[in-house]
Amino acid sequence: MSIHSKHIKSQEVEKAARERLEERGVPIYSIAEIVYQMQKPYNASLTLETCIESVDRVLEKREIQHAILVGVELDVLAEKNQLTEPLQSLIASDEGLFGVDETIALGAALGYGSIAVTTYGHLDKQKVGIIEKLDTKDGVQCHTFLDDIVGSIAANASSRIAHKLRDEEDGLPEEEVIQREQEHNF
Repeated sequence: MSIHSKHIKSQEVEKAARERLEERGVPIYSIAEIVYQMQKPYNASLTLETCIESVDRVLEKREIQHAILVGVELDVLAEKNQLTEPLQSLIASDEGLFGVDETIALGAALGYGSIAVTTYGHLDKQKVGIIEKLDTKDGVQCHTFLDDIVGSIAANASSRIAHKLRDEEDGLPEEEVIQREQEHNF
């Protein structure tokens, strides 16, 4: 079997993506705290547990897992000074006009609709919660991609909650809410 035809099980990819987040200092609850902050004004009964569950569901999506793996890998290579120039300097300095990090994060948000896209834009500008910590350059770790990917995950989880709330407000039976969630990959 050639190296290009090796099948990698989905569970392995998801596990690796979750591990990368933890290794880089991003526990699930820290993303859920952003989701809570974004959605609480619209949902009085929202709990942090609901936000954690929503983040977990977002992390089940392959596109999100791939974004995490690619982004973290590039951040780590930049920390180790293992990229070629000028890419090394662009990523290590989080160059303002280098938009590939936002492009990957925005692409990951597109699957969750306009609420996710606009929420991601807000989070990218406002640097809410752990995103601010990741965006602050400490001279040791590089989070050029990770801060944007975390913003995308939080935006997607927020969108899931908003869509589910609307379905519930519309009086849809719980079975239909669950079915819509599955159909729309929310």
